[in-house]
Amino acid sequence: MPGPRPQPTFLKLLHGNPGKKRLNKNEPQPPIPPEPPEPPAFLSGHARDEWYRLAGHLHRLGLLTQLDYSTFAVYCGAVGRWMQAEEALAAMAVRDPETGALTIRSATGCLTVHPLVRIAISSAHEVVRFAAEFGLSPAARSRVSGGIAAQIAPGKFAGLLRDG
Repeated sequence: MPGPRPQPTFLKLLHGNPGKKRLNKNEPQPPIPPEPPEPPAFLSGHARDEWYRLAGHLHRLGLLTQLDYSTFAVYCGAVGRWMQAEEALAAMAVRDPETGALTIRSATGCLTVHPLVRIAISSAHEVVRFAAEFGLSPAARSRVSGGIAAQIAPGKFAGLLRDG
């Protein structure tokens, strides 16, 4: 299907519905648990740290529902791979002052890009792509309008007045 992919109604509200198009009032709303979820068992190291660093913030914003756990886990895994590759490259760069471990000699003797550089680059691309899904980049946040918090969390007097 040509054109930009459709956005969920919640994200349209966060962005202030810039196209002023009619919002889908029947869009399914996945449940948001009362507490932020624990990270999946398969996440470890930096990926697990990233989960703990951001899960609470995303949960408070209503952006981490039960249906989003896998996508968020993929984001955290990409962060973990990127950080691990960067740390390994930094450790090797100390022993390779000539190229900083950015290149290696191939079997034919030619210089080629170190495989960890490729892993770091591809993981960084994944991080940026998934970060945009959760509004975790400055560009994504710049499209979010203020005043949304009132729509996410009810006020202390919510429920006192009834409709009809």
